[in-house]
Amino acid sequence: MAQEVTSAAQNPPAPASLERASNRPVFVPPSDIYETRDNIVVLAEMPGVGPDGVDITLERRVLTIRGRSSAVERAGYQRVHSEYAHGDYERVFTLSENIDRDRIEATLRDGVLHLVLPKAETARPKRIELRTS
Repeated sequence: MAQEVTSAAQNPPAPASLERASNRPVFVPPSDIYETRDNIVVLAEMPGVGPDGVDITLERRVLTIRGRSSAVERAGYQRVHSEYAHGDYERVFTLSENIDRDRIEATLRDGVLHLVLPKAETARPKRIELRTS
């Protein structure tokens, strides 16, 4: 697999829309990265995060994924035990220069963020035909 995406241990400041409250835990979402001929695909688990709680930015070669989960209170129920903590998610990846920034797609379904990072035309494999004289 080509090294198109690498994980980075960077923590740039959160945008104002998703600023972290000091009492909320910050989780590193487990992520899988796949490569096809035309794309790099990143899957990141962020349970409890809705579409309005996701912030994805690409600055230079740094892809930053942030999410904010919200507690759901169940009407008529009293919580007696809890193992799941709500908090913020943050993950940073360094991308190759060979990503077509204008065609990146992101979807969120069932707590999994699905990013498709198309490879630039110059990064795609090309078969070179041998000519005989």
